[in-house]
Amino acid sequence: MRVRDLLAPGAPRLRLLAAEEELDRQVSGVMTTDLQDPGRYLHGGELVLTGMLWRTVPADSERFVRTLAAGGAVALAAGEAEVGPVPEDLVEACRRHRMPLLAVPDDIAFGTVTEFIGRQVSADRAADLAALVDRHRLLVSAAGGGGLDAVLDLLGGDLDLDCWVLTPTGAVIAGPADRLSVQDRDQLVRAHLAAQRQRRRPPHRVRLAAGSYSLLPAPVSAEREAPLVDWVLVVAGDVTEWTAKRQQLAENLARLVAAERHRRDEGRRLRRRLADEVLALLRRDADPAEISRTLYASSAMAARYEGPESKSQAEEGSWLVLSAEGTGLPEGTVRAVLEEALGGATDRALVAGTGTGAAVVLPVLEGPVPADALRELLAPLEAGLGSEGRITLGVSGPASGAGGLRGALEEARHARRIAASRVGRVCVAGPEELASHVLLLAAVPDEVRRAFRGRLLDKVIAYDIEHQADLVRTLEAFLRSDGSWTRCAAQLHVHVNTLRYRIGRIEELTGRDLSRLEDRVDFYLALELS
Repeated sequence: MRVRDLLAPGAPRLRLLAAEEELDRQVSGVMTTDLQDPGRYLHGGELVLTGMLWRTVPADSERFVRTLAAGGAVALAAGEAEVGPVPEDLVEACRRHRMPLLAVPDDIAFGTVTEFIGRQVSADRAADLAALVDRHRLLVSAAGGGGLDAVLDLLGGDLDLDCWVLTPTGAVIAGPADRLSVQDRDQLVRAHLAAQRQRRRPPHRVRLAAGSYSLLPAPVSAEREAPLVDWVLVVAGDVTEWTAKRQQLAENLARLVAAERHRRDEGRRLRRRLADEVLALLRRDADPAEISRTLYASSAMAARYEGPESKSQAEEGSWLVLSAEGTGLPEGTVRAVLEEALGGATDRALVAGTGTGAAVVLPVLEGPVPADALRELLAPLEAGLGSEGRITLGVSGPASGAGGLRGALEEARHARRIAASRVGRVCVAGPEELASHVLLLAAVPDEVRRAFRGRLLDKVIAYDIEHQADLVRTLEAFLRSDGSWTRCAAQLHVHVNTLRYRIGRIEELTGRDLSRLEDRVDFYLALELS
């Protein structure tokens, strides 16, 4: 069909606002979007339906229309149900780019327009379904995972075709979970990750005992190759044996899945800022009341608690802290992996980024998360890590209230070091594997920790700053050398007499005697706390 057919008798009651000279353009499909930059999801020939929710200032119109023109869209239809009449700046932008602009009155549903176009351009049943998939793009952008389920249910009902959307750890985002066993999901995501790591061209075909499946990656953008993070579309059967139009249906569905993942990521921005704020507060030993306020906001956002209940979780609830590090992985990968693995339906986990690693604060709602469960959860990722890739993760014991989170963070970091010392691509260690002094330090209240550390080290640190000295590093090396003067001097590349002078200065400043075991232990613990 052509654009002008949308203005013919019997068509939905649309109004032409711009580019009358371009009405002979051929329409091959429909895309519904309110993304500010939908260009990556266009493949040419679409009529774009939009509710104009992307527009906040007049300049947005020029940017949006320019993106549509570059992506090959043939016309734009703007709905007036949400934001009112089509603004003049959008009309002018469409005139400049020779983009036909149609107004959709508030009593005309986008579904009506989509169905009309679908009937006109469909040559077979598969093409009809592709148009219906386009109709449901609005559901995806507005309602989240429920929209994907609606589209997959549609395909299952009309084509008797089972499809699933899985995370790289095998969790089901959408699709009939009861028709795909846990073991099958594990094998499918491992096959997907291995194929992506080897850069094989999709779709990837997998044969299991239950039948054959096709795997289509759904990256958020063409520039990002992140198989450990992106979702995968699983289709029952071998799509390479399908007709060209049915293959196009599968590819369009993968684009729809990518758009939903993009929407999910956009919704996580605020939680990421809260997570980064919590980590920053913990690093600088902030007052527990300040940490509680941030946890209060996160609990209210995730669980939609009201008033006292959310405040109770933030101040009195139990929390786990996880510390993770990635080796041979791009920055941000571990954070995104843990968001997917631990977020769940309510996104309760606060996942902060630390370069190539991440720190997680997770409310304990149904008992502690054992290290073995996390190891099993992340195990499928091994297939996508490659020879140099590694993820190590440490888990703390439950911390009571915001005041215990600083100690839990240190406990998780110590546990991660234990995990890092092991052999394997994905290694996890829990609090039960820590040495006794680490557990004791983690349990000490923050105010006591600060006072103890300050009493032993503040004067030494102040001396270093004032005299450009190196007493703290000397103290650390002396304790690591078990009090051996010769080994410590060699490690620091100084004369033994210089070392004796420095240690003497530390003893003068602190009133301690580093020849005594008790004082050495105190200094060791103070350094651990810092």
